[in-house]
Amino acid sequence: MLVARLLELEAAGALTTAHVRAGAQVGGVNVRTVWRWLDAARTEGRVERRPRARLELSDQAWEVLAQAGGNVAALHRHLKATGGEVPSLASLHRAVRRDLQAGRVLPDRAVARREREEQQTRQALADLALAGPRAGGVAKVAARRPPHLVPEATGSLPVEENGALAGVALPAGAQLVRTSSVRAVTEAVGQAMATQGAVCVFGDPGRGKTAAVRMALGEAPPGWKATWVPVPVRPSVAGMRRAVFDALALPGRFPHTSALADAAVARALAEARVLVVDEAQRLPAPCLEYFQSLWDHPGTRITLVLCGAGSERALARLPQLASRVVAWQEVPRLTGAEVTSVVTGFHL
Repeated sequence: MLVARLLELEAAGALTTAHVRAGAQVGGVNVRTVWRWLDAARTEGRVERRPRARLELSDQAWEVLAQAGGNVAALHRHLKATGGEVPSLASLHRAVRRDLQAGRVLPDRAVARREREEQQTRQALADLALAGPRAGGVAKVAARRPPHLVPEATGSLPVEENGALAGVALPAGAQLVRTSSVRAVTEAVGQAMATQGAVCVFGDPGRGKTAAVRMALGEAPPGWKATWVPVPVRPSVAGMRRAVFDALALPGRFPHTSALADAAVARALAEARVLVVDEAQRLPAPCLEYFQSLWDHPGTRITLVLCGAGSERALARLPQLASRVVAWQEVPRLTGAEVTSVVTGFHL
């Protein structure tokens, strides 16, 4: 409005420096600023302030910020170290504050740090696997006698009619082999069962996470039952409530209200039980909150096993459930020293 009025006075030939000084006083700016506004209005036809470019933080920047525990100064140092155009520290503070007020959630620092360390461990394992055939020192280690691995006895495990472990497809003549990863998963699940906590089993696809969990549950103490809850491609809370009801094989029809369904599930979970959620990486935060409510219910006695490629990242979306995880167990790929014995035992 101020610039438009000054332009009207200029068009009428009545504009003076006194008008400009008065306009600067009204606008709370310098006199030179008012003259610049007038010049922009004459040359560009613009009487409003030029809109500022909005600073948008990338997902990678938010990940760095989460790993730094929300320290914006650390993010600023990281951006300077990577090179390129770097906004000011004040601009970063404003952008972070704006997005947080708009509903952006900064992951818990402990979860972000754990995810970073696990990523570094996975990268280190990959580097070692690549360096094994070439490096002399590593080759000497690989040349040592591999650990003794034996076919897994399935006497205490649920078996199908063909003698195979339920839920694990094996080719004809093949047998399950207990690897170091299976032993680690067994220990992690046992630790969670001892405390009635939660365990997260993760790793890249095809590394045997599901088979390892099934083999681990074959050693469950007497009185414990295991229930596998399938996860659909696009899960919802209502769908997961029905999936848990069906997985528990509860009698009668599915209740017509969520309260009745939750009460029936809670009664069934009053006995010691392991609730396994495979493909947990598909679960959005509301579904994770549903499983947390089952675990938090005072009348239930469950151990929650979340398994899947990327399940650790899914848990990062719900820090309050991630804080209840007593063991984060990755299933890595086999080392060169294990491959020979595993393949031999597999086809024994």
